[in-house]
Amino acid sequence: MTDAVTAPRRPWIFAIFLVVAGAAGWWAAFQLTLDKFIAYEHPNQKLSCDFGFIVQCTANLNSPEGSAFGFPNPIIGLGGFAAVIAVGVSLLAGARFARWYWIAFNLGIAGALAFVIFLIRQSIFHLGTLCPWCMLVWSATIPLFFAVTIRNLAEGVYGEGASRVGKVLRPWIVPITVICYVIVALIAQLQLNVLSAVKL
Repeated sequence: MTDAVTAPRRPWIFAIFLVVAGAAGWWAAFQLTLDKFIAYEHPNQKLSCDFGFIVQCTANLNSPEGSAFGFPNPIIGLGGFAAVIAVGVSLLAGARFARWYWIAFNLGIAGALAFVIFLIRQSIFHLGTLCPWCMLVWSATIPLFFAVTIRNLAEGVYGEGASRVGKVLRPWIVPITVICYVIVALIAQLQLNVLSAVKL
């Protein structure tokens, strides 16, 4: 009875979110990897995610931005989102991680968000396209950053002062994420409407 009372409560909701968001991002990266293979083997073949001039994957995959580090970007997603899933499953199993681990994990997620912001900018303003699988990656990465960062703040990973800030922000994770989605959607809509008018 004593062990049951004193045992630390597992962060079920946070852990399940990591698994679900990581799985969504991994699946998108996997589909993009398959499409890249198809593009290599059949350069002129239309991909299953190509729905028109604006909504397509081909332009993104074949662009320099699609291989920003010298190899296809989806490979990064396969590894990165697998790590997110692993952390979520570990938490569900009762694992507890050291402070440095959470900081490293947070830095990795922050790097992913920075990369996603770069890709969103390039996709909307440079390529003039919206890649469906890429958008799923964006949709997974944005809330992952806020959830992990605010969780770390609230749990005292960055000190007691930051903990108070994190506890205040914790209920706002969903609204902040929705606001980010709306901002990206509005920018894309305005910019791609302009591009469509020019093409016509």
